Amino acid sequence: MVKITYIEHGGAEHVVDVPLGLTVMEGARDNNIPGIDADCGGACACSTCHVYVDPTWADKLPEKEAMEEDMLDFAYEPGDTSRLTCQLKVTPELDGLVVRMPEKQI
Repeated sequence: MVKITYIEHGGAEHVVDVPLGLTVMEGARDNNIPGIDADCGGACACSTCHVYVDPTWADKLPEKEAMEEDMLDFAYEPGDTSRLTCQLKVTPELDGLVVRMPEKQI
C-alpha cells in the first residue's frame, strides 16, 4: 500500500492507502473520493479522471504516452502537470503522491 493525497478543488484533502498494482484512479474510486468521475472506467477514453500532479512529483512519474496526451486535450483547463489518473499505476515509488482535482471534469 502507498499513501496518496487527493485534494478536491475546494481544498478538502483525502489521504488514503492504495494497493500496489491499482491505478491512482482506482484508488480514488475505491475510496469514494469526489472529483474523479472516471466515466470510461480506466480505458483512457475520456478525460474525467484528470488531475494536477503536485509539482514536486511531476518529474517522478512515467512519461505520458500519446493516447494520454490526446485525451488531455479534452480535459478541463489542462496544465503542465495534468495527468489522467487511470494512466498512473500505483508503485512503491508513488508513496506520498499528491494530486489536485480541477474545478470540474468534462
